[in-house]
Amino acid sequence: MTPSSLLTASGAPLATLRAGDAVDGVFACTRKERLLTRSGSPYLSLELRDRSGALPARIFRDADLHGGRFDAGELVAVSGRVGRFRDALQVELERVERTSSAGLDPTRFLPVAYRDLDELDGFLEHLAREVYEPGYRRLLELMLADGELRAAWRLAPCTRASHHAYLGGLLEHTVAVATLAQELAQQHPRLDGDLLLCAAIVHDIGKTREFSYGASIELSDEGRLLGHVQIGLALLAQHGGALLDEQRMLALGHCVLCHHGPDAAPGGRFQSVEALALYRLNALDAGVKGALEHGLAPGSRRAAPTA
Repeated sequence: MTPSSLLTASGAPLATLRAGDAVDGVFACTRKERLLTRSGSPYLSLELRDRSGALPARIFRDADLHGGRFDAGELVAVSGRVGRFRDALQVELERVERTSSAGLDPTRFLPVAYRDLDELDGFLEHLAREVYEPGYRRLLELMLADGELRAAWRLAPCTRASHHAYLGGLLEHTVAVATLAQELAQQHPRLDGDLLLCAAIVHDIGKTREFSYGASIELSDEGRLLGHVQIGLALLAQHGGALLDEQRMLALGHCVLCHHGPDAAPGGRFQSVEALALYRLNALDAGVKGALEHGLAPGSRRAAPTA
């Protein structure tokens, strides 16, 4: 296997492999241990994972040499063959080494939303068309027409370990919060429905640049240093600076700034009912989804913090 083929070989999904099958591809290494055989020789015990599942793996020959070529939590290019050990499938490796995630589809290694992303994309476009104020509507049109941003919007998770912690989770959460915002505005006509719905659609837009993808979902440098709220405000200024007057931009920015609560705002207070509404709707979807995925915290009277 040449270095170039290491990056392009897809390999069969782990869940489809059977004893005797050749293994030749790129997988996530989620566990790495250096162990000793009964004779005292070192070998590596690994776990390989892709979207379909996981398989244990071992490499005996030149174990220490191979062990210096990668770490747990990285993508690795491997070659070997599936065998059986104690009635369980296991990959007997001949070669394993670190490889880059560049050019690889992260959906091969990371969990993905169960809901259809094309359907969610359609819902997002429909909700954006329900915003009628010209400035906010044009802002959403520009953001949805930005191919790079749109692809990242569709790919990103919402969190790494809390609610919607899978690829496509951001899109799913955005559609849910925006749908709740639209319904709330219909129940309370005194709300600025265009502001609330626009804010609901863009409130987590900074998460499109908050994460990096490889063997696991990690924070990007930008996400680690700035966080998704500040990234989101910068994206709004980039796309809407020439479209919105100062008051509308400030109103939208305040909603985004406070969607986890008023502490981020000067004075620690909501300055609009729409900002309060967005905070409550965001917490509602995040809290319910988190409980469905992880269960209710026993004895807890307060909701877990959202992200």
